[in-house]
Amino acid sequence: MQDRIDDITRAFDLDATTAGTIILISGVATLIVVLSGTPWRLARNVLTIVHEAGHALAALVVGRRLQGIRLHSDTSGVTVSRGRSEGPGMVLTSLAGYPAPALLGLLYSWLVWAEQLSAVLGVTAVLLLGVLVLVRNAYGVFSVLASAVVLGAVAWFAPPGVQAVFVYVVTWFLILGAVRPLFELQRKRRRGAARDSDIDQLARLTGLPAALWLLVLGVLIGGCAVVGGMLLVEPALGGPL
Repeated sequence: MQDRIDDITRAFDLDATTAGTIILISGVATLIVVLSGTPWRLARNVLTIVHEAGHALAALVVGRRLQGIRLHSDTSGVTVSRGRSEGPGMVLTSLAGYPAPALLGLLYSWLVWAEQLSAVLGVTAVLLLGVLVLVRNAYGVFSVLASAVVLGAVAWFAPPGVQAVFVYVVTWFLILGAVRPLFELQRKRRRGAARDSDIDQLARLTGLPAALWLLVLGVLIGGCAVVGGMLLVEPALGGPL
């Protein structure tokens, strides 16, 4: 565990206590972005990439034929696949989008806890490459390439400590940022918008109320945020939780 603190300490010439504080501050700073206006709208593009990647991966797992992904400047997106229009496969495909950032953030939290920070960069590179191959519109290509440029710059040119801070920020953003879209979705539905949202599709597919699916997603995403957050703050607190 101490290796992660040491990386940040060496990079910024800080003592271990201050380096641990940076881990916590990165979480607070990420939360501020999640609760903000314009910074959130810009950063939310990252969540959209992961959201649509979740749909795409689920579609592949259940044997559907992927046709492509489209990412839009309003941070919405759509993944098109062919196959049965109902049944468990379609349910899983529709369900996979919103939890995808939280589940990926939980995986990253575990990798950080296991002192595998470089693996986080590697998984992110594979994810971006996979989405880039599937993107079918210009803004989507731009969004994925911009994310890849940032990732490449950090992976190739940044010292280990800076990479560690970057990994913490990305991981915090995935597990904390995954929560806000649920509230945004519910606000849209109250205004009569988003009638074809993932949870409304799930309601039509299963006969269960959309509110129940929103609750299921909230519990799943909230659980990932709690467990992932505990894994992230453990080294800053100086020992196992």
